[in-house]
Amino acid sequence: MINKPLFLTYVYLFIYILLSSGVILYNKWVLSPKYFNFPLPITLTMIHMAFSGAVAFFLVRVFKIVSPVKMTFEIYATCVVPISAFFASSLWFGNTAYLHISVAFIQMLKALMPVATFLMAVLCGIDKARCDVFLNMLLVSVGVVVSSYGEIHFNAVGTVYQVTGIFAEALRLVLTQVLLQKKGLTLNPITSLYYIAPCSFVFLFVPWYLLEKPVMEVSQIQFNFWIFFSNAVCALALNFSIFLVIGRTGAVTIRVAGVLKDWILIALSTVIFPESTITGLNIIGYAIALCGVVMYNYIKVRDVRASQNPVESLPDRITKDWKFEKKSSDIYVPDNIDDNEGSSGGNGTASDMKLDEETPLVSSRLSHIGRTQLTNQYATGK
Repeated sequence: MINKPLFLTYVYLFIYILLSSGVILYNKWVLSPKYFNFPLPITLTMIHMAFSGAVAFFLVRVFKIVSPVKMTFEIYATCVVPISAFFASSLWFGNTAYLHISVAFIQMLKALMPVATFLMAVLCGIDKARCDVFLNMLLVSVGVVVSSYGEIHFNAVGTVYQVTGIFAEALRLVLTQVLLQKKGLTLNPITSLYYIAPCSFVFLFVPWYLLEKPVMEVSQIQFNFWIFFSNAVCALALNFSIFLVIGRTGAVTIRVAGVLKDWILIALSTVIFPESTITGLNIIGYAIALCGVVMYNYIKVRDVRASQNPVESLPDRITKDWKFEKKSSDIYVPDNIDDNEGSSGGNGTASDMKLDEETPLVSSRLSHIGRTQLTNQYATGK
């Protein structure tokens, strides 16, 4: 007889991988001049923000599915606004990279996310520089450099955009911990959209007005309502799929699913976009980077296990190991105050966070074990 909870877990993981890959490929198709030819990444991101913010407003204020957090003007101005600014920047730079480099190469560059987050966390004083972690970060960086060297269609502009977006997202993760957690505030996917999406829309309006509005006035840009509506729906659905996945699995499982998703996405991108050519050096470099990421994940899991069970006997560890994966899914509660769902004390650091790169609106702490990614996000389509 099929184990129903286990079956549902695999279904949710499949949906997450499908949506995460689909959002990236869909965005590339929309933005690419060779396909749908809508080379306006800021406009596309603003559409996502407007749609996500509107849906979140109805869920919070109209249907009251979740309750808003106790948000004061001070907290909004000192926490939400700067977080939204870096969030908008990461979306802007990340989406713009699709105009210049391939999906496969973008995924390889995203292996730098743990490096960027760790560096930002150390600079902000919320994590400590350690030799073993530094060596892993060095290994990841070497792998990305090798992969970049092997890129046939290397484009410096696109690479700079993507790397800048990665560091902007890393700083957003650190600010989320430093600012929101200091205020004892956490946000789940819906309340994150409710508070952050409108503010990000406002920040994106400035570069849109200066850079893309003049282009739209002189160029014949096609606008298909159903294309953009379905694209925004997919991005929003990805946020909610992450919420389902981390509610049923542990951080280790999510990390494995994320790595699997990356490889699937790289393979699919070469089929859907034939101009995306992968070389042997690309694969070798990416494999080196992934080894560094896997070792980093192992160090974090080992550290948390050691801190939770400092003198635990071997029989006790064996007895509890099978429970470990489920225990590690202490999700969406990095701080002391519930963002709608409950309260919990958080002790993670920003360098432990692991989001899907496409879903940066998801709360920054996956669990007390597996915080690094999305992935994968930018929830709205990076």
